[in-house]
Amino acid sequence: MNLAKRVKTLSPSSTLAITAKAKELKQQGHDVIGLGAGEPDFNTPQYILDGAIKAMKDGRTKYTPSGGVPELKEAIVNKFQADNQLGYSSDQIIVTTGAKHALYTLFQVLLDEDDEVIVPAPYWVSYPEQVKLAGGNPVIVTAREDNHFKMTPQELEAAITDKTKAVIINSPSNPTGMMYSQEELQALGDICLKHDVLIVSDEIYEKLIYTSDKHVSVAQLSKRLFENTIVINGVSKSHSMTGWRIGYAAGPLEIIKAMTNLASHSTSNPTSVAQYAALAAYEQSEDTLDEMKRVFAERLDMLHGLLIEIPGITCIKPKGAFYLFPNVKEAASNCGYANVDDWVAALLEEEKVAVVPGSGFGSEDNIRLSYATSTEALEEAAERIKQFVLKHQS
Repeated sequence: MNLAKRVKTLSPSSTLAITAKAKELKQQGHDVIGLGAGEPDFNTPQYILDGAIKAMKDGRTKYTPSGGVPELKEAIVNKFQADNQLGYSSDQIIVTTGAKHALYTLFQVLLDEDDEVIVPAPYWVSYPEQVKLAGGNPVIVTAREDNHFKMTPQELEAAITDKTKAVIINSPSNPTGMMYSQEELQALGDICLKHDVLIVSDEIYEKLIYTSDKHVSVAQLSKRLFENTIVINGVSKSHSMTGWRIGYAAGPLEIIKAMTNLASHSTSNPTSVAQYAALAAYEQSEDTLDEMKRVFAERLDMLHGLLIEIPGITCIKPKGAFYLFPNVKEAASNCGYANVDDWVAALLEEEKVAVVPGSGFGSEDNIRLSYATSTEALEEAAERIKQFVLKHQS
């Protein structure tokens, strides 16, 4: 059977490949430390679990409107107003089956054949693939490490053509953890307005910031930018609800209506009980989030300090998310490996430490490590990486 051309263009997920290999080694009895996780290692807070249980007991187990239950959409409206000073109406909101599905649906309704979307690298692995699935062409703009992996206005403008439909901005970033400042966002936004390019602002990590820097949404910088931006967010990272699969998009009414129509023919609606769990997440206390942030901040400081002591490894300290994105090109070369991918494979095989090669994120010199695991595991992983490098370096 011949598969559709659109799926033949997809690149396999390097994250899933490493995870599968790590699981295989674990099943063989090896002591594998996995640093590939893209989710908090905390359980969903109890008050959210209670909200879900109450919803089930109250019979909230049926189909819902395709764009989400009204109560949750209203809670999201309130969240945007309180956190971001953004004045959306509920009909400018669509609740989706995770933030990933919000992005997928957006590109399906936005792109025609050969439309271009600018994707700064390093990027989250699904951005280019979702653009390709919608018939579009991802245009990769490599952001320099010496600029903290952030795209400049000049780099953005140089990539724009008459086919450019949108640009993706992810702040804080997966995989780098870096953040754009208000001034940087304003400069990028001005370029987008100048060329009539829609901004897709992925803000899924907005609550996970470990410095005094404040999260800024490009949509809040001006009325014109508000009208020219689709904001993507969700409860997966902020409330440790990855498995519940609740995300959302907010933006111009015409786009949100089209996304809702498409969703009605794909998922019908996000899971009903999960929507009420998300409602509980937004209606009650965020004290548990403060504790999660405190733990993540401690792990970040510790792991970053250990990594930069390893010969051949450099690492810009990120401000948010829960990833480190060190440059290991020199370490890989000194260890006799032709590239970082081979170095990563050998590290897993010999020392049983699973990290994700940066090639999957558009950055071949780096690796992504998640510190969403125990302090003890992180300390042991850093020690194994150090011993691996010392053993192999020439």
